[in-house]
Amino acid sequence: MPISNNKKDKLRKLLLEESQDEAVLKFPPNFLWGSSTSSHQVEGNNINNDWWAWEQEGLADDHQVSGVAADHYNRYDADFSLAKELQQNAHRLSIEWSRVEPEDNEWNMKEVEHYRKVLLSARDKGLKTMVTLHHFTNPMWFVNSGGWLQKEAPEIFQSYVLMMIKHLGDLIDFWVTINEPLVYASQGYIAGVWPPQMKSPIKTNRVVRNMAKAHILAYRSIHNLLDKDKFKAKVGFANNVSSYQIYNKHSFKDYAFMQGVDMVWNHWFMHLTKNCHDFIGLNYYFHYRIAKARFSQVQFFTDIRKERRESSDVGWEIYPPGIFDVVMDMSKYKLPIYITENGIAVEKDSRRSRFIVSYVKELYHAIQAGAPVKGYFYWSLLDNWEWEKGYNARFGLVDVDFKTQKRTVRESALVYADIARNNGIPHHLLKFVGHVTLGEITVKD
Repeated sequence: MPISNNKKDKLRKLLLEESQDEAVLKFPPNFLWGSSTSSHQVEGNNINNDWWAWEQEGLADDHQVSGVAADHYNRYDADFSLAKELQQNAHRLSIEWSRVEPEDNEWNMKEVEHYRKVLLSARDKGLKTMVTLHHFTNPMWFVNSGGWLQKEAPEIFQSYVLMMIKHLGDLIDFWVTINEPLVYASQGYIAGVWPPQMKSPIKTNRVVRNMAKAHILAYRSIHNLLDKDKFKAKVGFANNVSSYQIYNKHSFKDYAFMQGVDMVWNHWFMHLTKNCHDFIGLNYYFHYRIAKARFSQVQFFTDIRKERRESSDVGWEIYPPGIFDVVMDMSKYKLPIYITENGIAVEKDSRRSRFIVSYVKELYHAIQAGAPVKGYFYWSLLDNWEWEKGYNARFGLVDVDFKTQKRTVRESALVYADIARNNGIPHHLLKFVGHVTLGEITVKD
């Protein structure tokens, strides 16, 4: 659905205000401004994977099921047109493994061709494509044979990767092998709230290490088959990183605890896959406060509700400086950094506008401090199926009425469009973070 005339008038007004601004917090040339989606969360009817089976048991909030989701499977071309109208120049999406390989070593070429059409549509709209190969979901045949616990899992995943390289490799600008491996492992094998709902640290370790091996095999395969002449593929993974804060800065115990959690959560997978990254993908949502280190699984962090901290509708603290902290920390790897996910679930859209401006502004400061940030992908382009939360968490720049599939562009999407078009934050948008005079900031081109 195209942007309404009313929304277009507002966008024109914003663009007129830009010309009157004396300053823009400029980002580097060729910066990527995009948004993200994942196949199971927006496509609908992914009936051959473990999440679909899990949903049928009524385990998501309010016993919801993904069903047709946002019907992006049929509406991708119009959705990409919306992204283009909203000034975005890149999009992150995922391939649904269970669609292209519904049974072990049985390939559905109709679905492979579908993803070619999806990627061609994105390219036709001028969108760089960042493609995720594994975004939490697994084919049921893979799960029934042992899933990521089985010794052969990395090689099984590699056969799928090889097929995607062969048929889609010419249309992919960035490869994300695995999305948030530690989130997948911890939610499914420690907390037990995602399929396969196990609680075993030993199995968690095995899953993470198998995923690391799978990433390494995929990294090498993509480069071996696609690199030629002056072209070199770009391969990474999406790392869910968190920022941490201790209240007692003179407590060695608390400091050691924070460093240990940081090393495991933010850096372990990087170390397991050393020298197999062309860029670093960062998904940033969480800031954790440590009032006192307690070595108990359920008492790691302070409950921010007691402190009346600002949070999203799903209880995640809003803490813009955290994205600066994690970016500066990950800069030590001396690789290009892309924010592959960052977003907020809220009903009140003005809060989303403030969120976007405040977090992007922290990225601007990180770049000024020397961080090699090359792109930002807001999560998400569309309202979607948000895993165990079902449809109760609204992240989208675009509102989706899941009964009619009507798309409605939110005001926050126009704010983000203003940033993308300017390749930076125009001064008038700083009102969202309380800045009103140019004297309060230093602008560097």
